[in-house]
Amino acid sequence: MGGKLSALDPMQVEVPELKALLDRDPYLRPYEREFRRRYACFQDYVDKVNEYEGGMDNFTQGYKCFGIHVNTDNSVTAREWAPGAVQVYLTGEFNGWNREGHPYKKLEYGKWELQIPANPDGSCPIAHRSEVKVVIRTKNGELVDRLSPWADYVLQPPRVEGFTFKQRFWNPPSREKYQFKHDRAKKPLSLRIYECHVGIATEELKVGTYKEFGSKIIPRIVKQGYNAIQLMAIMEHAYYASFGYQVTSFYAASSRYGTPEELKELIDIAHAHDLYVLLDVVHSHASKNVLDGLNQFDGTNSCFFHDGPRGEHCLWGSRLFNYSEYEVLRFLLSNLRWYCEEYRFDGFRFDGVTSMLYHSRGIGEGFGGHYDEYFGLNVDTEALVYLMVANHMLHELYPDVITIAEDVSGMPGMCRPVSEGGLGFDYRLGMAIPDNWIKLLKEVKDDDWNIGNIVHALTNRRWQEKTVAYAESHDQALVGDKTIAFWLMDKEMYTHMSTASEPSAVIDRGLALHKMIRLITHGLGGEAYLNFMGNEFGHPEWLDFPRAGNNDSYHYARRQWHLVDDDVLRYKFLNAFDADMNGLEERHGWLHKDSGYVSWKHEADKVVAFERAELLFVFNFHPTQSFPDYRIGVEVPGEYRVVLDTDFEKYGGFYRVDSNVPHFTYPEEFAGRRNSIKLYLPSRTAQVYERV
Repeated sequence: MGGKLSALDPMQVEVPELKALLDRDPYLRPYEREFRRRYACFQDYVDKVNEYEGGMDNFTQGYKCFGIHVNTDNSVTAREWAPGAVQVYLTGEFNGWNREGHPYKKLEYGKWELQIPANPDGSCPIAHRSEVKVVIRTKNGELVDRLSPWADYVLQPPRVEGFTFKQRFWNPPSREKYQFKHDRAKKPLSLRIYECHVGIATEELKVGTYKEFGSKIIPRIVKQGYNAIQLMAIMEHAYYASFGYQVTSFYAASSRYGTPEELKELIDIAHAHDLYVLLDVVHSHASKNVLDGLNQFDGTNSCFFHDGPRGEHCLWGSRLFNYSEYEVLRFLLSNLRWYCEEYRFDGFRFDGVTSMLYHSRGIGEGFGGHYDEYFGLNVDTEALVYLMVANHMLHELYPDVITIAEDVSGMPGMCRPVSEGGLGFDYRLGMAIPDNWIKLLKEVKDDDWNIGNIVHALTNRRWQEKTVAYAESHDQALVGDKTIAFWLMDKEMYTHMSTASEPSAVIDRGLALHKMIRLITHGLGGEAYLNFMGNEFGHPEWLDFPRAGNNDSYHYARRQWHLVDDDVLRYKFLNAFDADMNGLEERHGWLHKDSGYVSWKHEADKVVAFERAELLFVFNFHPTQSFPDYRIGVEVPGEYRVVLDTDFEKYGGFYRVDSNVPHFTYPEEFAGRRNSIKLYLPSRTAQVYERV
């Protein structure tokens, strides 16, 4: 990768707070040299940017230089980076589609520039919303049409015109530009994330809009007690069914849902409700599309990507970025700044981090936890250092930013500051937690659930590296799988979810376990919590986008809000529990306090008890056995009362524990705690007790 520090013996490289990392986990000491080597590569990147670009702030505003821009006199300046091109042209409606009428001037380092004067009447020569294309003359003399990598608005054509997205010049008059009215959201102490997709958020058989989401869905999210939203599939993607993970235009907010100004309005509405807004950002790979993607932009197989096998993801069918290329670094880092500055996103969830970190892309890797897996030759240093630079930049420029890594490998230091030699993320997704729940529901009767296994899955995380816990996300809702609600209740959901229908043991079990799974995940699984849109009330069926395989049906690409709004249906019980669970966390803040102390896990009884944030959580997963006067250890003596019970009638339960009855501790040590308390534990219920 090159640089002054990279050329040194790594042990000579100073990492400001590395000692803190190694003292926290002495098992990392054998890998000190590798931590120092990585930091040297990171610092070389930063030093290079400081020397040649005047600092990271300037370097990461590439969107102000590249792409098509209107100057103060209404003339236009266009710039591109196309190192493999012989010549670059701009064409479009503005010049009658003369493909060679407006050639760019070649600059140094593969850059190209074009100046177009204003019209004689002083107006801009390129009309707002008019179509434009970048034309590349390749080394074999061929002229090929491309969309600018920096395009900020691309539009899906009518079906009769084909499938290739078209770049539309976005330059609305000032009266049509959205003006933000509200400040950015503050970083929440406890992060409760509502993962959502604008397109499927409507009840109707269509693609939902930014405006509909802002007016109809955000109030629901706020009412449920979430303080953050994670917007998926915003970066433009030609294939709707890719769920937004095959990005074609990185700077264009998806036009399926509306205009850029309407996305700004949505985010402003979220901020008006004190919602923190995360963008699901995809910098791990890019769509293979050529005509409306980044692939072969300059007529070569490289440019933004590695050439050869290293530039291809064999499972995803996509291209892989060359993170060592200076202009790729500018493009991706500026992309983060673009969404912060142009749209006022507050933070990011980075997709596919595991694929970035390893040359194997994580394919076939078991990641058993041995540290050699994280510090060997399989690690892709260039991608890892890009993530360090990205997190360093974001946290320097935006003090309230939150970054979340989608990583299944468990890379040590992932969620520690770059100054410690870490990657700089604030949280990682606890991906093993939903996998464990689905595995249990698929393969094991709850009579045989291993309590120790459940607790281990919920608590197995690195100390002082924060985890986002979730019982299920969009992954578990996709076609071919089932949501937790559907695994629990299946076809009975079609016949017995009405309060007027005959009682059903299947539905009673499903409602009970749905609430218990969420509560123990929320209370014990991490330092943040995530829920996918609709799953809070047990949305039935899977999620499937319109595609050739289902005759372009929208039946499963929507959210059936009428189910939870209908007072006759039992979905309301799960919804009410979810809101009260979030409300209790808001009052006590267990997510941002010390991890739960598990004092009791009994295999035969199927009982779990833990304390967190001065609350006592007790779970009885036994399918049939209730326990009177069950003794539980508790550290702080006093009077305790039930403040949340999965068995409350308002949650569809049977109210077997009287919330008005006080419970007093005994000064008798039990289960390693100084005091104990005796409680009634009905089967398949969980209670949270608060000290009065």
